Amino acid sequence: MRLDELIVQIQLDQKKRTNNERNESLAFSIFNATTAIHEQSTTGLNGQFLHSQLLIDCLIRMKSTTIDKNELVSLCKAQYKRNKAELKNIHEFEQDYSADSALKWYTRPSFLYQVLNKALRIQNIDLLFLFRFFIRDLGRQLEQHRCLLPIRIYRGRLMSNDELKSLRDAVGQFVSINSFFSTSINRDVALFFLGDSEAPNGLQRVLFEIDADPRLEGIKPFANISSVSHCPGEEEVLMMIGSIFRLIGIHYEDNQIWTVRMRLCSDNDHDLKLISDQMKNEFFGAEETSLGQFGNLLRCMGKFDDAERYYLRLLKELPHDHQDIAGCYRGLGIVAFNKGQYDQSLKWHRKALEIFEGTLESNHLHLADSRNCIGSAYEGKGKFRHALKSYEEALVIYQQTLGEDHHDVAMCFGNMGNIYQEEKKYSKALECHRKALIIWQKSLPADHHYLGSTHNNIANVYYSLGHYDLALQHYSESLKIKARSLPRQHPSVANTLKNIGDIYENMGQLQQAITYFEQAADIYGHTLPPMHPHVVCIKKNIQRVSSQIR
Repeated sequence: MRLDELIVQIQLDQKKRTNNERNESLAFSIFNATTAIHEQSTTGLNGQFLHSQLLIDCLIRMKSTTIDKNELVSLCKAQYKRNKAELKNIHEFEQDYSADSALKWYTRPSFLYQVLNKALRIQNIDLLFLFRFFIRDLGRQLEQHRCLLPIRIYRGRLMSNDELKSLRDAVGQFVSINSFFSTSINRDVALFFLGDSEAPNGLQRVLFEIDADPRLEGIKPFANISSVSHCPGEEEVLMMIGSIFRLIGIHYEDNQIWTVRMRLCSDNDHDLKLISDQMKNEFFGAEETSLGQFGNLLRCMGKFDDAERYYLRLLKELPHDHQDIAGCYRGLGIVAFNKGQYDQSLKWHRKALEIFEGTLESNHLHLADSRNCIGSAYEGKGKFRHALKSYEEALVIYQQTLGEDHHDVAMCFGNMGNIYQEEKKYSKALECHRKALIIWQKSLPADHHYLGSTHNNIANVYYSLGHYDLALQHYSESLKIKARSLPRQHPSVANTLKNIGDIYENMGQLQQAITYFEQAADIYGHTLPPMHPHVVCIKKNIQRVSSQIR
């Protein structure tokens, strides 16, 4: 959604609201450790949970400048140009805002609360990028004023039937609130927001009852902000964005209110901690994050257009001889590959390789990375001999520099296995993929998406050999892993769904095939250009199988 469209939607929402500005849909992700993966409703939930956490962590740790604030102010001025009251608020924010006034501004009924929370709910990357200074300031103030003793707090809100059902299905699981979560010490204040009458059609009156212990290690901060709030009478306790809760139970009370009991948890509690820490180290470590690392994270999330935009933004900001330019070219090349633009991908990777060859030793890992990426671009173009040659050149450097058991070596083996499959050298393909799998299993958490991709590759070979049972076994394992480590709308999840559909079609189970093809098509439609080869292919698959069912 473009920024101007976002603001228009906010203004429409304002007209629909009555006296409760904060009854908007709740932005949350669920980590479900038990539900079967073949159910469409849960596919990707855990990946969404993980990447929502990573996104906010990356934004908070990224240095901001006055340019960001100026961009945000200019945007808001343009969108609220016919609203004199908000223009006055915007001007005041521009002139007077300081880091220690973040909570005052957040609790003030104005453009700031509305725009930020809308951006958080729909994950508008451009606005969240501009808001990162404000999110960081809010976090620091919550830390400064954080509660010191265990408390019980409440939140009353109207929720859609679908939202409530998602929570009811998640009892016993972890829930991440992907926005700042406003609560009150006073139960009556929370009930007041629900009103005295029945909820409108399609909505339910819901009271959150939350136990929070600030003495737990690794929890996100929460604070009683009454002393610094614009509305001190609400006795408000504000919880940091990304706070994680265990959902204890949900009950329907005699007063026609659903009570949702939750307990605030440490970031160390949930089962995704191992893979979360692994991915943080891969993307940005423990230090300040950069624009390039932000682009890398967006790319991994399947947000290819967003990633491309921030790589290009970084290129404009860097001096012409900066060392990060080649890495930027590499990121753009990977994005182009994922968008099916293989010629453009090859162009970017060659530009990166040219810089690396002119500045680095002949066995430097960046040269291996570039050759590996060039191999992928050739593979996309169907030039398999060229691809294999590039992969082999990369493998030599990886093995000489990193040894035999490094995950970059595994990646190279996987890529070579794909080429051998295309050349119908199935035993060599399986050998490469099995080598890759052994290395991944030694070096990565069990739920890392690279393991999911390797199981997918092994299944592809078995599929080509006509061993459908073995193929389905590995595809199912691949989908299980990807759903725990990638966002719901990631193209890699769609690839495996499509492959499972192929299996069912060849087994004559056409209705099953259609189900998986349609799931894949839905994801592709959200993440890839209309003429991407995957989009075109899945449409043909659906048409072909549908014609056989009729």
